[in-house]
Amino acid sequence: MTRGMQFFRRQLERSTLHGMLCGRLFRPLKLRLSSLLMAGFLMFSNGLAYADNAPSESKIKAAFLFKFTSYVEWPPGSFDAQDSPLIISVVDADDVAAELSRLVVGRAVNGHAIVVRRLGANDAATNSHVLFVASTASNRFGRIVASARSSAVLTVTELDDTPTFSSVINFVVIDDQVRFDVSLPAAERGNLKISSRLLTVAHQVISVTP
Repeated sequence: MTRGMQFFRRQLERSTLHGMLCGRLFRPLKLRLSSLLMAGFLMFSNGLAYADNAPSESKIKAAFLFKFTSYVEWPPGSFDAQDSPLIISVVDADDVAAELSRLVVGRAVNGHAIVVRRLGANDAATNSHVLFVASTASNRFGRIVASARSSAVLTVTELDDTPTFSSVINFVVIDDQVRFDVSLPAAERGNLKISSRLLTVAHQVISVTP
């Protein structure tokens, strides 16, 4: 069995076990599909690593940021033209930005080439379609989002307090695995449509604002 297949099998078993331990009442087929999709996400990020090393957290988060773009629909008018780039702005996380920049070379989503911008906590995030704000800049999250000058932004954070209702997606670490929560109210505020396939593999889906 190849290294890639061994990794896929381990992640599939762990993902299935995780769902069982959490007491989720999935139908068997739905559970298998969810586990396979999550394992596919993780296998994709694992493929970014060197042959003898496990993927770093920054590699996994970069892989997720790229994959998220295929499961989100932006409202009309979010792009100036059909071939305008999809801009992913990364705030205060140069390691994630570096991995993401290597990953998106030559790739496009729905005809939009992907452009990665590295921003500091004091830089404006104008024209962003995806905005990742590292934990080191979380105290400036509101100002950073306001600087984007658009509500139709897929905001992604890595806050420790869960659940979070400020960003659309929040990275969390569960059992040494990078997972993510999704806030549907935050997505609705930006008129973003999140695919049910992405929601299926989320650690937690927040549907109501407290």
